[in-house]
Amino acid sequence: MNYEMTRALDDEGIKYKDTSIGTQKLKCPKCQPPHNPRDYPLALTIEEDKVVWYCHHCEYKGGVSNKDLKVVYKSKPQKKQYNKPEKIGPSSDKDPIYKYFNRRGISRTTIDDFKIEYENNFICFQYFDADGSIANIKYRNKDKVFKQTPGTKQILYNYDRVAQAEDIIFVEGEIDVLSIAECGFKNVTTLPGGAPQKAKYDENDARYKALANCPLQAKKIILFTDNDGPGKALHQELLHRFGKDICWYVNIPDNCKDANDVLVKHGKAKLIDIIDGAVPYPVDGLYTVRDYYDEVHNLYDGNYVKPTEIGMPGIDDIYKIMTSTFHVVTGIPNHGKSLFLDQILLKLAENNNYKFAVFSPEHSTAMHIRRLVQMYLGASFDEGFNNRMDKEQLNKGLKFINDHFYFIETKDEVPTIEHILSIAKGSILKYGVKGLIIDPFNEVSAVRSAQKREDEHIRDFISLCKRFTRIHEIVCWVVAHPTKLPKHTDGGYQPPTAYDISGAAHWHNQADVVITIHRDFDQNTVKLITRKIREQDLYGKIGEAEFVYNIEKRQFEQAKDKYDGYDITYYNDD
Repeated sequence: MNYEMTRALDDEGIKYKDTSIGTQKLKCPKCQPPHNPRDYPLALTIEEDKVVWYCHHCEYKGGVSNKDLKVVYKSKPQKKQYNKPEKIGPSSDKDPIYKYFNRRGISRTTIDDFKIEYENNFICFQYFDADGSIANIKYRNKDKVFKQTPGTKQILYNYDRVAQAEDIIFVEGEIDVLSIAECGFKNVTTLPGGAPQKAKYDENDARYKALANCPLQAKKIILFTDNDGPGKALHQELLHRFGKDICWYVNIPDNCKDANDVLVKHGKAKLIDIIDGAVPYPVDGLYTVRDYYDEVHNLYDGNYVKPTEIGMPGIDDIYKIMTSTFHVVTGIPNHGKSLFLDQILLKLAENNNYKFAVFSPEHSTAMHIRRLVQMYLGASFDEGFNNRMDKEQLNKGLKFINDHFYFIETKDEVPTIEHILSIAKGSILKYGVKGLIIDPFNEVSAVRSAQKREDEHIRDFISLCKRFTRIHEIVCWVVAHPTKLPKHTDGGYQPPTAYDISGAAHWHNQADVVITIHRDFDQNTVKLITRKIREQDLYGKIGEAEFVYNIEKRQFEQAKDKYDGYDITYYNDD
């Protein structure tokens, strides 16, 4: 960078790390700190003759070149305005709630500490935001009638105390918060809306809006929900959202429903022992049947996530999508692996509202979006076709892709699998992503440690991906090119298997699913071949399905629906 460039950055308050060519993630001088303090939303790109920057949070952007200086500030659309209730208290007469809470083992000191008030025969729980301002008030009377101030921001109870906490106890209801606090633990919180009757894993469920509004810094979350059906459902919902890697669980006595029940029946010492005895969720290691008792019962009762049909005739009988699984997609170069996978993803997005995080560095992101849009619309993007999409259709397609696809780029980082998974984790927690695509594997393989053999690198890569899928209950697809191209006696190529990929044994043995995409030039068809389904009859079976490629619609269709004029030779995706 020259002097003019550095001076401009200094004038804007941009604290850059160094002056080398490339992209670096920084704090934004315009919007820091309203966003999550851990985020670095400002992308600063340094080139030989210019410097440009863009904030992904507030849209502040600018640039400096050798010829001119242009700095632009564009604020984000105004955030939703919430009603802010008036802080209440102190109540003129709090004796009724002092007596009520005393019967539940909660002292006056705790009541006053949490600023609980009493108005019009209602107990008033005040919800304070991270900055200490009042955000919501929840009311409860003796008949368990609940209400909240209308139009307020949904936040976690006691959020002002847990926003920056590294350890958090998550309970079900305000009275359980007070019960835990009575034992000296102030790092405790709850949702404002209670527990569901059944876990739905719906990322748009308004019940969990408070989680989206309340970013947490926690590295350890103890789940202490009620010991009943709704409490167990809430437990699973929170586990799904936070991930097993940071969640711990407690063992509640059989005769107790919740934290307050423990406090009343057994006293503070027992409640403290339960919290201190929390254990991490099993991720790796050795476990007993007891650790899986509930899970096995859920399997028996049919209370588990069912496989999802893709919605492509010819495939659904042999290949379904199951959460927490690792899929390997292979095939000879230019046989349509990536293109076919794109159609599978689009069908899952259309039919099941799946969202995906995609790492595909072989294609420019804009070109990949182009391909997805035309496949989604069944229309051509380019000139020269009768069915070329118009701008209105293009914008419709772009909106759909924007709602369901997130693209991982590592311009400023070496694309290690650890870095890719860290970005993917953010997309899961923030946007409800259910699928991760790495296409192709060799773009990650290129940065293998010099201390590792290739087969060791592949083994560790697959293990990391599989562990990630199980912790976060998503699906991971990895496209892996074969290094050996098996031939027929006539000189043509036979469909490869996972054993034809470098590090063959690991790919086949560790994968939950292996599929091959193979193009038959003589027949002008493409086959999807299932090579391995770990749990056959649950989410698929060994078999194959045959397709043709409709060049006008940019879609694969069953071979039985083939018409003259379809030409598979026009596409090239690898």
